[in-house]
Amino acid sequence: MPVLLIGTLDTKGQEIAFVRELLTRERVATLTADAGGLSPPPFQPDITRDELFAAADVKLADIIKAGDRGRAVEAAARGAAAIAVDLCKRGELDGILALGGSAGTTIGTAAMRALPFGVPKLMVSTLASGQVKQYVGVCDILMLHSVVDISGLNRISRTVLANAAAAMAGMGRNRHAEDRSQQSDKHVIAATMFGVTTPCVEAARSIVEKRGFEVLVFHATGTGGMTMESFIRDGLMRGVLDLTTTELADELVGGILTAGPDRMTAAGLRGVPQVISLGALDMVNFGPPDTVPERFRSRRFYQHNPTVTLMRTTPAENDRLGQEIAQKASAAAGPTTVLVPRRGVSAIDREGQPFWWPEADAALFQSLRNWMSPQVRLIETDLHINDPEFAELASSALLEMLAIQESR
Repeated sequence: MPVLLIGTLDTKGQEIAFVRELLTRERVATLTADAGGLSPPPFQPDITRDELFAAADVKLADIIKAGDRGRAVEAAARGAAAIAVDLCKRGELDGILALGGSAGTTIGTAAMRALPFGVPKLMVSTLASGQVKQYVGVCDILMLHSVVDISGLNRISRTVLANAAAAMAGMGRNRHAEDRSQQSDKHVIAATMFGVTTPCVEAARSIVEKRGFEVLVFHATGTGGMTMESFIRDGLMRGVLDLTTTELADELVGGILTAGPDRMTAAGLRGVPQVISLGALDMVNFGPPDTVPERFRSRRFYQHNPTVTLMRTTPAENDRLGQEIAQKASAAAGPTTVLVPRRGVSAIDREGQPFWWPEADAALFQSLRNWMSPQVRLIETDLHINDPEFAELASSALLEMLAIQESR
């Protein structure tokens, strides 16, 4: 199976040809896709620019006539993604490698993000040393800084591109070795954790793993929650221990660790058994103290470390969070249990700790009672979230739902 090479051949043709030759020496087959639109390509690509733009349901002639660079890049990105997905579905894609500046990075990473986890993805980019979240998202994309502009071959660019070709060849060989090796037949469970819920999640993970499952723990820092949701959507998870739902608070209030409005939806949509709890909903996350918005200056804070400032959620905010959790849980197509630790939802939300505020927690708990559908199992317990008994309750609830679903 070939590696898909994507680039604008009218501006990066020399570099693409160099990488293609290096991959050929490594006995790696290639398919070259031309995403350019200015001057003619220096060599005939395997996938022409007309074919690439047609995959985005647009005509190259119309793009050229419009003269809109932004529209051209957006269409090329859609076309490259469609081609990559089609090749992958047909089992004709071994990896993807692209080079470029801002336009080439936009096009190449759009195709990469459309592919499933595990397919080797390498982007050689002039932007790789900066903020790359918009390009990588939650995918396993390797960003390689080009160091110099991708404009001709020189002693620097040759070294970078040679390393890129060697890395892609190595990833492809490793992937085939993984395919040939005996894969684990364990079902995979997702779990969410924060520093202030670590004792709970670690204990629950240990219990579930002893029952033969593999547990992937996602750090609830925004990206972690988004990654978990994407894995669930892709059908990789057998069950979910969503014990740390703090990202919902950041989305609601305006913290920096939001996972977006779709957090806590994938398991419900796919019918995956899930145990939901309220871990770290007592806090909203900001950076250093001087980054906290002025409108919050009168609130209760805890300095977690020099770069992380935590703000206590209020009764009103907890009321809204309870409603959101109840509504998302109630809409789930699969078995769902919601666990309420009445003694506190984080390490600093217990009697004597900085965020202990019984009235705020009570608003959260009452909102869950008010809005929860009868089809959801709501369990309230006189425990703290980090008590060992709570971890046992959470793991037992998930294992029970998994056993019931397996018996059907």
